[in-house]
Amino acid sequence: MALPVALQLYSVRNEMEKDFEGTIKKVADLGYQGVEFAGLFGHSAQQVKEICSAAGVQAVSAHVPLDELLADPAGTIATYKEIGCSYVVIPYLPEERRPGFADFEKTLAEMAMLGEECNKQGTKLLYHNHDFEFVKLGDAYGLDVMYDTVSADLLATELDTCWVNVGGENPAEYVLKYSGRAPVVHLKDFVMQGKEKPQKLYALIGIDDDEEQAAEETFSFKPVGSGVQDMPAILDAAVKAGAQWVVVEQDQPDKGHTELQCAEISRAFLKKLGW
Repeated sequence: MALPVALQLYSVRNEMEKDFEGTIKKVADLGYQGVEFAGLFGHSAQQVKEICSAAGVQAVSAHVPLDELLADPAGTIATYKEIGCSYVVIPYLPEERRPGFADFEKTLAEMAMLGEECNKQGTKLLYHNHDFEFVKLGDAYGLDVMYDTVSADLLATELDTCWVNVGGENPAEYVLKYSGRAPVVHLKDFVMQGKEKPQKLYALIGIDDDEEQAAEETFSFKPVGSGVQDMPAILDAAVKAGAQWVVVEQDQPDKGHTELQCAEISRAFLKKLGW
């Protein structure tokens, strides 16, 4: 059984900035059934809802920075609910909020509060991991401590399978570990030279600009099916885990391809697998 496929629009963010409506239409034309937002680029909820409807794509979810959610929990969640998003996703944590740092426990309490607000409004709060959650706190990874601390009714997973792999775990096995709590799974492919990840890895996703070129020489994001990930195993795990959607994301286009070309290559690969 194949699940519907969405595109995380961060993958085409430069195109979105130039032509929000036209890019969503192009994404639909590539065969994506849904989209996951990473900013609304000045558009109202009603405008975005109408654009998605006209393009024939479902607004599945949205990455919303934690500080933006905390500044106005009810209002921010209501915006994405109006668009039609079933899921609101915390996409990233600054260092002081990460596992092992000073504000981690406070952050977990804030996540629980946001999960309650999402439930009130008929949406679901998810967390999108990177690799920094794969630090041991005692005998458990920080990511697992997060999900052990905040109950499943308040916080579900959006496992990013690239970062699970970079964090040292098998992506398919990790998706299965969260069966029943993994409604959305991120499909992301990459290549990495050697076993040591670059120290400045987040330069590649626009968070840390230092030493970007050095990072690119040892790590590169790839269209789905073009890197090291065992995508058939990951897709099978997503189905078995009870996922409702898989979402393609490529943080940066690889050399020789545009953002939209990468999205097209990823979608073509999944179609060949019957997805």
